[in-house]
Amino acid sequence: MIKLAMALKGIEYEAVPTYPNQTPEYLAIVPTGKVPALQTSDGMLIETNVIFDYLEEVSPQMPLIHGSAYEKARIRELMKMVELYVELPARRCHSEAFFGGKVDDITKSEVKRALLNGMQAISRAASFSPYLAGDKLSAADIFFLYSLDLASGVAKKLYNIDLLAEAPGAQELMRTLNAMPEVKAIAKDKRAAGPAFSAYVAQQMKK
Repeated sequence: MIKLAMALKGIEYEAVPTYPNQTPEYLAIVPTGKVPALQTSDGMLIETNVIFDYLEEVSPQMPLIHGSAYEKARIRELMKMVELYVELPARRCHSEAFFGGKVDDITKSEVKRALLNGMQAISRAASFSPYLAGDKLSAADIFFLYSLDLASGVAKKLYNIDLLAEAPGAQELMRTLNAMPEVKAIAKDKRAAGPAFSAYVAQQMKK
């Protein structure tokens, strides 16, 4: 998400491959030990929403949270809805959907219900005309792109459900976003980093 935002804004950056960890060295600079983290000239920032707000401040010439005060709030509302009601529930089943782990039936049932409810809520809240918040690409679409990519995989593999079909316009939006050259470039880098990430996950699951 952060890489795409910076690419669209034309911000140069150095990507440092880092996985979540609890080593003293990493915790000294990132209190949670998680990613993403953005090193700025003033210090480190964590949490995707916070980093998006920072990028809006330092690079206002290409806004991703744009419009009136209300329109900006609506974009942030959609970002939060995607995060809370799609991304976070899906994460509970990532281990089984993608990494060969096992999730108990109660959790899978809860996640299924949460994902369907979340997508239906987004369908009611978003405009899909053609983007989530209207006729301009916004940060909400970036959240949607990368959150639904994983959540759709969970829904398909564990429940045989096409999650995008729950929101009319969602499939077309995903096609539009995935056709962007910046998105294609990030996807290429992601594929190249895949083997190293898989090795990291396999190591973590052994612990």
